[in-house]
Amino acid sequence: MRGYFGIGMEGVSKAGNAGALARTAHAFGASFFFLVAPWFNTREFRLVDTSDAASNLPLYRFDTVAMVSLPSGCQVVGIELRDDAVDLPSFRHPLRAAYVVGPERSSLSPAMAERCDHLVRIPTRFCLNVGLAGALVMYDRMISLGRFAERPVRAGGPQEPLPPHVHGRPVFTHPPPWAQPPSPSANDHGRTDSDP
Repeated sequence: MRGYFGIGMEGVSKAGNAGALARTAHAFGASFFFLVAPWFNTREFRLVDTSDAASNLPLYRFDTVAMVSLPSGCQVVGIELRDDAVDLPSFRHPLRAAYVVGPERSSLSPAMAERCDHLVRIPTRFCLNVGLAGALVMYDRMISLGRFAERPVRAGGPQEPLPPHVHGRPVFTHPPPWAQPPSPSANDHGRTDSDP
């Protein structure tokens, strides 16, 4: 899959939710996990994170939204059930993204919502558990940006396996000298392959 992503939680109060989301992020291949102003001791969530995600991907803790520091070009995607958010099935994921869910029984703070480049909503009747909401967004990213066989028209799985990926030659806007096509050498004396 191209690009990278991280996922985080703002104002979460239950270590179990944070640990579960960290474990799911680890399973989906997240590049980092972050917490903004958590209301629990971050050591507690290791008890729920049975994949030991905290030892296998970077974990960042920020005390405020203003302190959140992300890689250059990384777009923040808030996951929020609100009218002005884009429905997840219609959303095109950025290649470089940091997803963030709000706290239990509340929403993203106005400061975090302002920080977001995009807001997406899972089109459900009511709010989901924050860990489940994050998992659904990561799954949607995987099926949107990953490489899978096409779904068949009828129920069931694909009839043919996904063909192997074929790598082409590199494309350079300004090729370096070593990538230039070879020029005729002095030993060729202007001969071509068709010459006797």
